[in-house]
Amino acid sequence: MKQVINMNTKCRICGEKIEVPDDSMAGELIECPSCGMNFEIVSIAESSVEIKPAENVGEDWGE
Repeated sequence: MKQVINMNTKCRICGEKIEVPDDSMAGELIECPSCGMNFEIVSIAESSVEIKPAENVGEDWGE
């Protein structure tokens, strides 16, 4: 049975701990449970997670 290990990182806005499941991959979005800020996972190495603020993509209405 595979054990799920959660990695942690800190929110760059409020400093709250963000748990990142070990099956997460670079490019996925995670949300801070405290302030609601969205971050993109840049890289994962061992138990270290690098994040950056997620880019907000506006809706394209085809105009």
